[in-house]
Amino acid sequence: MCTYTVQFTVMQILIELPTWLGDCVMATPAIENIVNFHNEAEITFIESLVSIEAMKNHPKAVKTVVLDKKYTSLYKISRDLGNFDAFFSFQSSIRSKFLKFLISAKNKYQFDKNKYINCHQVKKYNDFVNDSLNIDSNSGRLKLYKQNQSSDVGQKPILGINPGASYGSAKRWYPEEFAKVASELSSQYDIVIFGGPGEKDIAMDIEKSLIEKGVSNYQNLAGNTTIPELINHISKLDLFITGDSGPMHVAAAFNIPTVAIFGPTKDDETSQWMNEKSIIVKKNLDCQPCMKRTCPLQHHNCMNLIKAVDVLSAVKTFN
Repeated sequence: MCTYTVQFTVMQILIELPTWLGDCVMATPAIENIVNFHNEAEITFIESLVSIEAMKNHPKAVKTVVLDKKYTSLYKISRDLGNFDAFFSFQSSIRSKFLKFLISAKNKYQFDKNKYINCHQVKKYNDFVNDSLNIDSNSGRLKLYKQNQSSDVGQKPILGINPGASYGSAKRWYPEEFAKVASELSSQYDIVIFGGPGEKDIAMDIEKSLIEKGVSNYQNLAGNTTIPELINHISKLDLFITGDSGPMHVAAAFNIPTVAIFGPTKDDETSQWMNEKSIIVKKNLDCQPCMKRTCPLQHHNCMNLIKAVDVLSAVKTFN
């Protein structure tokens, strides 16, 4: 009697993530809808180190590849990746279009920033996936998979402050105002200062101000965390005060009570998604939103006019 072995091939999907941490987090509901539609698929993620570090713990991820930005490297990368059943790119740059051309996949889909407009970025990404797969899935909550790591536990709740914003100086609120807020709340919270490697000076300015005010219950983690460590720390906060930034969206993924300070960017497109505990502080000036990296009018009033008292008033609404 003959016996037969049937081999099933698992569907292979390649996903090019957005480059920036915040955009990557905002793409997670759309990625979850891809996974739910192809629930037996295995996922390979490619993009920047920041995005890869944020997504490498996804349970469907079998491989992650950090992309070399050089055009000359894309051909080798595309050949090394092999063949896929589907390729989804959450980018619309010329480089990504070239990568799409090189990738070997039965079906290829690419986000078009000129097609998906005038709505929240989460919905833009989700509409792209719906159109690609011909489905009608809702934009769910942001989803990050983290590895539980031990962290110092103090006797007080934890306040995180994030003064940086990789996009440019126009999005940054002032260190002295962050320090005033942190000092005022230091009797109620232990304080953690966050920031990337390029934001150490800003964080140090805040630290110096706290020392001058006699505040000692703080940690300055700026430039000293990996992305997984950053995600883990933010997930355990009791309150977060931040500008429009990647860490802001990480906090939204864990429903952390957040005061988000907005200046030149569009809060209707990049505010926290589905975080019922989020409050936006902004001034609604005629020049907002300019979407510039630096203030074109050189007064920076969208941030300059926001004072510590405005943020502290927002914090009181959580009590």
